[in-house]
Amino acid sequence: MSSEKQRRTVPAEAVELYNQYIHGEINRRAFLDGVKKFAVVGLSSSAIVKALMPDYAMGQQISRDDERITAEYVTVPSPNGHGYIRGYLVRPFSADSRSETPRALPGIVVVHENRGLNPHTEDVARRFALQDFMAFAPDVLTSVGGYPGDDYQGGQLFSQLDPELRLQDIEAAARWLQNRDDCTGRIGITGFCYGGSVSNEMAVRMGNDLAAAVPFYGGAADLALTSNIRAAVMVQHGALDTRLVNAWPDYEAALRSAGVTYEGHIYPDSVHGFFNDATPERYNADTAALAWERTIAWFNQHVRA
Repeated sequence: MSSEKQRRTVPAEAVELYNQYIHGEINRRAFLDGVKKFAVVGLSSSAIVKALMPDYAMGQQISRDDERITAEYVTVPSPNGHGYIRGYLVRPFSADSRSETPRALPGIVVVHENRGLNPHTEDVARRFALQDFMAFAPDVLTSVGGYPGDDYQGGQLFSQLDPELRLQDIEAAARWLQNRDDCTGRIGITGFCYGGSVSNEMAVRMGNDLAAAVPFYGGAADLALTSNIRAAVMVQHGALDTRLVNAWPDYEAALRSAGVTYEGHIYPDSVHGFFNDATPERYNADTAALAWERTIAWFNQHVRA
């Protein structure tokens, strides 16, 4: 990875303020008022806010109608959760893709941040399809109408849902993917922020039924339950994401003590959300490319095997 520092047009403190806002730690007014402190000549507060907001068109790498993939929305039963959960299912296109018995592929569950199944997460699912996986990206907001098209509103809806029922929905989605006829039965999970925490939690809950987990900047599950993990776990954090970085040594010690196959990567000059190319003030292109390369290699080794 290049040693050149990530270039931002707004101060790092403003990026952190945005992180607090999208995680529900401060409300919209507090965010907008806080941004005003960083306004300078040539960079107004409105320009800072615009720079921090996601641009999903800019972050799209794989078109929704790319001929190399097949994609559909599927609703999955979740009897122990909210009753059902809808998600985005993507496979690489091949001659047998639309047949009754397409070739079986390893599966990857892709879990969004705490705002619902937004276009960035769907794009990541398409990227996995082009790496010859089948991917399913569930929308935790299904029971409240699904991702509303606005991240702030999505975060408000997210906070209304029972945390345990959210997890039950995702586990139901993962087990549905694993048991599909066109899946090999081996699955992995990855996710970002909330989705990273979920990836760690599913590693605890699913035991032998989960082959690998790659949490991006997500909190660990209960360390006392780490011995339940059978998946190979690769943790990825940005070095400037100090809260999670400071918590990593305890998680690493628990993984090591439990005999879990794991790797941990702390990327320099990278903030929380460094992988999200729809939020350019958080995105670090060099770090994201390396993290993606490692993610695919990890899933090829532990899920495709």
